[in-house]
Amino acid sequence: MNRRAESGQKPDRRKRRGRLEDERPLLPRSGSRSREVRVVYVACEGESTEPDYLQYLNEQFGDGDGAARQPFRIQPVCRKNGMTPSGVVAAVQEAAAEDEAWALFDRDQWIDIPAAVKAAADSRIEFALSHPSFDLWLLLHFQAFSGRQSGSSKIVIEKLRQASEAFTDYDKRGDKSIRVTRRDALRGRENIAITNARSLVNCCAHGSCASKRATAETISDQADPVTPEEWSARSGHAADCPILLRDPSTDVWRLLTALGITVDRA
Repeated sequence: MNRRAESGQKPDRRKRRGRLEDERPLLPRSGSRSREVRVVYVACEGESTEPDYLQYLNEQFGDGDGAARQPFRIQPVCRKNGMTPSGVVAAVQEAAAEDEAWALFDRDQWIDIPAAVKAAADSRIEFALSHPSFDLWLLLHFQAFSGRQSGSSKIVIEKLRQASEAFTDYDKRGDKSIRVTRRDALRGRENIAITNARSLVNCCAHGSCASKRATAETISDQADPVTPEEWSARSGHAADCPILLRDPSTDVWRLLTALGITVDRA
């Protein structure tokens, strides 16, 4: 059941938008685990890497796994030449309407991340911040990582190129796609990536962050408003842990566990 139905309003029958040129009617979100397809809109800052990865998740896991995992379909929301973090939140809010929505964006050197987090909290849109970038999530499929990066992905990309032959030429000549051999290299390493990402939460310099507190459970529109700090704490980081200082970290693992792709363990 979608959020509009929960509040007693008539369901919105409009078509939702994914990619700028892509419009199609979508199935409603299921409120329980069943064979009904769960539709999740995921907006992303980049126009190549993240959409390719989301499509990989659709193809690899979207059919479900019997009673253990409900079938799902991720509807990527992206724009040519990319978007700012605030633009990502606004785009998925428009595209998803009352359906489940996530926003993926990077730390990089963006200055509007606090505004993006506030907008996400106000709209109950889940978000996954990667600090310094989504490239860190890819690297964690192969190895653990630590050390402040201050918004730079240079070292992360260098280590990713060394970690797997499939990524040797990653981000050379502008090629940051996740297709064919690169997908093959990632396949089956989801639990490794999640374990490494959770470890970054637990080792956060703040000292009070714990991945076991992370959650992606739906909050009703009728619930009390949440602050940006409370909303960002759904990642397992402490509410008073400054989001721009969670360096390095990536919350993409929460999307996978929310979809049931792997068992979420403390």
